[in-house]
Amino acid sequence: MNFETFEPVYEAILADFGFARAADEEARDVAATLSTPFDLSRFDDWAGRTVAVAGGAPRLREDAEIRLAREAEVVVAASTAADILLEAGVAVDCLVTDLDKNPETAVELTERGVPVAAHAHGDNVLAVREWLPRFDADHTLTTTQAAPAGPVRNVGGFTDGDRAAFLADHAGAGRLTFPGWDFDDPDVGPMKARKLEWAARLLGWLERLRGERFAVLADRRGRVRRELDAFLEE
Repeated sequence: MNFETFEPVYEAILADFGFARAADEEARDVAATLSTPFDLSRFDDWAGRTVAVAGGAPRLREDAEIRLAREAEVVVAASTAADILLEAGVAVDCLVTDLDKNPETAVELTERGVPVAAHAHGDNVLAVREWLPRFDADHTLTTTQAAPAGPVRNVGGFTDGDRAAFLADHAGAGRLTFPGWDFDDPDVGPMKARKLEWAARLLGWLERLRGERFAVLADRRGRVRRELDAFLEE
């Protein structure tokens, strides 16, 4: 994924939520001053392998979901999914986070040499300023949903979960699995629910681009593709 391909979807997201592109760009620029270049070739060994993109829904604690993560060759965890998997003894190969829930885990992982993709957006500039300097820069990839600049990259995605999937795709993952995902999680608030709707749309787009069918979309594939097409046609 490159930004030119992602930009129409990004613009649709901005329009739907009323987010300001300038705020995302400000966060990106702050992150750029606190970052060093990250060599994405570190993920080359993901190519052709089964990658579990773990979400942090409560169901991730279920045995079947933990087993799905454990059976994968690579595990990319979104936000608090990393804590759940680590507690269950499942190694995490990369954490994707916008720093809103478990930044301490991200710090610890970078100190252990585990890559963390830390995301800067318009609502988390304070967190970016506070936490990025604490990470081991050698193991930190900074990302944006706006145009990339300097060491800050954009490989696609909006929420931590679907951004993790786009990162795995960018690295050439052979097959994606999705333990711990729940688009209908009743415990999330209205804003998070809307973001999960967009995560589903973006996964629908990604599976179309990959020529793959993700099991996590089995009960909503047609709807999310129609919704995404409607946004893109506007």
